[in-house]
Amino acid sequence: MAEANLEKLFHETLKDIYYAERQILKALPKMARAAQSSDTKAAFEKHKDETEGHVERLQQVFELIGKRAQGKTCEAVQGLIAEGEEIIEEFKGSPAIDAGLISAAQAVEHYEIARYGTLKTWAQQLGLKDAVALLDATLQEEGATDKKLTQLALSAANMKAKAA
Repeated sequence: MAEANLEKLFHETLKDIYYAERQILKALPKMARAAQSSDTKAAFEKHKDETEGHVERLQQVFELIGKRAQGKTCEAVQGLIAEGEEIIEEFKGSPAIDAGLISAAQAVEHYEIARYGTLKTWAQQLGLKDAVALLDATLQEEGATDKKLTQLALSAANMKAKAA
């Protein structure tokens, strides 16, 4: 077995988030279709485009460390996506659907923010300057998406759900 060190931990966590991002790419179109508000639909569609860029950046990080880009099952993101699917089923057609979808999306965003923050820190400690820049770019986008989702929830979705 390979030595259990920060380099191996970095690689394993990179595989985890790579898998997660690819699963998120599959989930976002479903969320966009389920959303009622054109703003919520647009937010999910925009984030799908950003997520494609996240996958490409991760592939570049794999190249930088001389490893093949491959995922490793991420049960955390599978659970978060399953929760989103439950919201779609339970609240389909309801005025609360967008608020529920936004909350599910933010749970995923928070997971991603935690992963990218950790990977960025480890890349710094491992002296992987190019990887730091790639991971930070994605970390910034994930944070911006979280803020946009909060604004969307506060400006419309939560009030619509409350009024129902």
